[in-house]
Amino acid sequence: MRRLVIKIGSNILTSDNNGLDLQRIQSITDDISAVKDAGHEVVIVSSGAVAAGMKKLELKEKPKDIILKQAAAAVGQSSLMWAYEKCFGAHGNKVAQILLTRDDFADRKRYINSRNTLITLLSYEVIPIINENDTVATDEIRFGDNDNLASLVAGLIDAERFIILSDVDGLFNDDPRENPKAKLIEVVEKITPDLEKRAGGSGSAVGTGGMFSKLLAAKRAVHHGITVNIINGRTKGVISSLLSGTHHGTEFRPQETRLSSKKGWIAYACRTKGSITVDEGAARALLHGGKSLLPSGIVSLSGSFEAGDAVYCLDPGGRRIAKGLTNYSSAEIEEIKGKKTSEIEGILGYQYSDEVIHRDNLVLL
Repeated sequence: MRRLVIKIGSNILTSDNNGLDLQRIQSITDDISAVKDAGHEVVIVSSGAVAAGMKKLELKEKPKDIILKQAAAAVGQSSLMWAYEKCFGAHGNKVAQILLTRDDFADRKRYINSRNTLITLLSYEVIPIINENDTVATDEIRFGDNDNLASLVAGLIDAERFIILSDVDGLFNDDPRENPKAKLIEVVEKITPDLEKRAGGSGSAVGTGGMFSKLLAAKRAVHHGITVNIINGRTKGVISSLLSGTHHGTEFRPQETRLSSKKGWIAYACRTKGSITVDEGAARALLHGGKSLLPSGIVSLSGSFEAGDAVYCLDPGGRRIAKGLTNYSSAEIEEIKGKKTSEIEGILGYQYSDEVIHRDNLVLL
């Protein structure tokens, strides 16, 4: 049995008039049901609420106003879930709706609670269907996309494979819509800055994510040791075919060293509250020595943060080299920076830890 996260975008689920394409949804759910019957655990991250709401509200184009987008999402989410429940129900499969915001990932307790809920649903053979809670989270509508959400979910539940259903066959060396000679990149061993540059571009008329967002989502997932596939979601039976061993689209190979769930949360989910600049010796110790960050290596800091908050570690040149959870507040670090560990208690009157950031709570960037 393998655990899968399947991301389905608005452009796959909607027809030309921006309403839900029930035939397409039925085809996709037929395919996913076959995958589930073969023994796989499946979590779906689905867009489409705003697009479905546009049809019901008789909107001719995607609204630019945030409040109107929220209204469309509220109206459309029920239609989206009805379509999934109807189509999966035909195969005897149960579904559950889960709406998440960034705060559900940023807060450690809510992160663990979300994980426990999803794992419990899978244990009961329920298919969780996740979407961003667009009706209350304005920043997600304005800046977010479900590619990012799906990659976070894949790390959250320790998925083995992350499949992105796109409206193109995969990642090309150029935009296939503009260049008919563009070639499909079948396998990506490493996501480079040049590859990210090639994938630049915005999303569709009803979606928010373009190929660039899919590439960034893949980059996060492979760091978790997850295989990522971008395939054409309009091809019938493509998911079953992929999992049976037939190559489709673009496959991103996972990193050999898999980030733990906790370190994945630190790296990609929790928000940073500030930064700490370290000297050359401390930078080398973090990058190459596998060491924790001690107060003696700290040169300066910026931002206001408390113990337990996430901060970036910067080298002397200002480059982000690590991210971690600090054991001390910014005010406390201001007093102990550059000092030896043995001096902490004498300066502060107490000592939480020898380390400002322990290695177990630090991720290299």
